[in-house]
Amino acid sequence: MASDRPGTSISAWRPPLTGIAEVFHAHFTDHAYPAHTHDTWDLMILDDGSVDFALDRHRHGATGAASVLLLPPGVPHDGRTVTASGFRKRNLYLDGSVLPQHLIGRAADTPVFNDGPLRDRIDLLHAALTHPGDEFEAESLLSVIRERLHFHLDALQPRAPGREANRLAAELRELLDSRTCVGISLHEAAAILHAHPTHLIRCFKQTYGLPPHTYLTGKRIDQARRLLLDGHRPAEVATTVGFHDQAHLNRHFTRHVGTTPARYKRARTGSAPTSA
Repeated sequence: MASDRPGTSISAWRPPLTGIAEVFHAHFTDHAYPAHTHDTWDLMILDDGSVDFALDRHRHGATGAASVLLLPPGVPHDGRTVTASGFRKRNLYLDGSVLPQHLIGRAADTPVFNDGPLRDRIDLLHAALTHPGDEFEAESLLSVIRERLHFHLDALQPRAPGREANRLAAELRELLDSRTCVGISLHEAAAILHAHPTHLIRCFKQTYGLPPHTYLTGKRIDQARRLLLDGHRPAEVATTVGFHDQAHLNRHFTRHVGTTPARYKRARTGSAPTSA
């Protein structure tokens, strides 16, 4: 979405994910935010350029690369461009279910984290939020991001999977297998298995070598391949195996198989090819 100001573009929406009040993407060339506050936590990454901002009357700066900015609710801050080319940023506005009020003071003291892995996960979360149907992946990423932010703000050490890891992973896999088509949220699975969502992800990855949302997508792709080889239409297959729509199926199917579902269906043959 273009803005009225030259060189400025913005987009904003409310995703269907508990914990995120708003997603905001922007490119500013000469904008300066006046001092203001938010009711939510403002989690921001830069894709290009630099910003200068004051938070609670102390000035800070940040440049792209691995920087992650976290501005707490209720604390006055401003913001402005540093160079003529401005900056590109992506914001997630998080509610109190993600970060509690008692961490506000520590966030105000240290609002910039140089944490490459955290930034990478935030980047992946933004990508998941732009694609309908990737809610399970987005929920998983938000849970991991929340834990990492807690680590920075209150030195929370993630609990390493113990002897229960294989059991929890197997129970989650069984649950995913039974809900492949209808789907399940991470928090629903965690409630059923009586485990913290992030700990559940860590146990599954330690046991099977990949996160649960990736496993679920792979299961759906396998089912889609079988249905396509049976002659079913891609649009029908998409909703049958649990994808949001055909576009959602196309994106994941192409990444997994190297071709679109329609081309895969057209390439099927009645018998195995023979060699001379």
